[in-house]
Amino acid sequence: MMNISKRLSGAIIILVYMISSPTLTLAQGAPSSFADLSEKLLPSVVNVYTTQNIRVDRNRRGGGGGGGFPPGSPFEEFFKRFQQPPGAENDEEDDSNSNSRPRVQQRRSLGSGFIIAAEGIIITNHHVIKDADEVSIKLQDGTELEAEVIGSDDKVDLAVLKVEYEEDLPFVKFGDDHKSRIGDWVLAIGNPFGIGSSVTAGIISASNRAIGGTYDQYLQTDASINRGNSGGPMFNMDGEVIGINTAIYSPTGGNVGVGFAIPSTQAKIIIDQLREFGRTKRGRIGVRISAVTGDIAESLGMENAAGALVNSVEDDSPSSKAGVEFGDIIVEFDGTEVKEVRDLTTVVANTEIGSTVNMVVLRKGERVTLRITIDELDESAPGEEEEEESSPEESQETVLDLTLTELDEEARTELEIGDDIEGVLITSIDYGTGREGLRGLRRGDVIVEVTQQKVSSIEEVKAQIDDQIEAGRSVVLLSIYRRGQYSHIPVKLDEEEDD
Repeated sequence: MMNISKRLSGAIIILVYMISSPTLTLAQGAPSSFADLSEKLLPSVVNVYTTQNIRVDRNRRGGGGGGGFPPGSPFEEFFKRFQQPPGAENDEEDDSNSNSRPRVQQRRSLGSGFIIAAEGIIITNHHVIKDADEVSIKLQDGTELEAEVIGSDDKVDLAVLKVEYEEDLPFVKFGDDHKSRIGDWVLAIGNPFGIGSSVTAGIISASNRAIGGTYDQYLQTDASINRGNSGGPMFNMDGEVIGINTAIYSPTGGNVGVGFAIPSTQAKIIIDQLREFGRTKRGRIGVRISAVTGDIAESLGMENAAGALVNSVEDDSPSSKAGVEFGDIIVEFDGTEVKEVRDLTTVVANTEIGSTVNMVVLRKGERVTLRITIDELDESAPGEEEEEESSPEESQETVLDLTLTELDEEARTELEIGDDIEGVLITSIDYGTGREGLRGLRRGDVIVEVTQQKVSSIEEVKAQIDDQIEAGRSVVLLSIYRRGQYSHIPVKLDEEEDD
């Protein structure tokens, strides 16, 4: 199981990769016993054991305890403290006559899994089998089998294993976590601390939780789960898997009643892809987006801060072909309301490649429905970096504590700004005034829009600011062009800002 350590409010918080799951469609009282359901489900749950062979340089002590993660990584501390149970590290090669030769150590870890097909298809967490040289599973009757990794996904933390057995294996089916409600009963089965299969019960305490991942949609539960439960199933009262135990939230490393599970509807999409392709195929639409903050919503006259703000549209991408524009706010995708950025990234990633769906954007206060065809995300592509750029010191006028000048050929040449970019150049910024929003701006930025209205002169910038003040708003939204990328920066106004 995986633990993530970090400090919050002076306390060490440990996210242990293991967690929760939901239950029934209809509310019901506590069952008199879970015995019948447990007896039915236990044979389909397995223990997962892995071994990783590590070559250790005798001359470099103390550098191998981070599990292969970069120094300072939150995962490094987890591996040092939790991944390796007492006595799990054994020397395979030991030459006491030489301190210079490397030796091989074995790091063993444990987790849980469950069978979803009679032919031996088993589901567990990616972090349980990550970097393992050997993976084996133990059935409820004690039978041990070697397992092959069919595919794994580190973003959602899932892995698919395959074992060979002369008989059909007992298996369980996935249910629909969307039919479960907060307060419903759930049953968790796993291998806590490596002591063997254990059954615990609890309720769903929350849903759609995010704990740091791009695609987090976790179900939260108070069912008791601990280290070693990772990859185990959580069942509803119909015996259907509606969550895969993945993490706990704890100040001690043990269960305190807050756990998380990958919801079944999300997991099934990933699992089907891993079984078919050996990897995950995620959707993309080709936009760079940011959150709609309260200041941005206020500057645009929106009632609620919701949606994903489009900062740029990639050329020849699904979004460019669909007519998405810079400054659009995506509020709905394929029937799913987009309340925050995470909602959009998750639903797009889970949408079938090549399918065409409706996407609703808010454009200058009006809802516009677009038809967009999903492309495949290239997850191997490196991220883009933003670099600070200088600009000419010439200035014409100060607005919002920004020194502005209109673009000329000299500025375009020096800053490599294309002729197709229209706007006003920021040549200096007075950060000392403490005006909120200025820290998001840099010298060399080009203001291309003010409150979603295009501007090409300082007078137009000032006019849009005056309109905002007259409308009684306290924030103005500046749309910025910087080295080929666009972003939206809300800047605070004040009553005296009328020049």
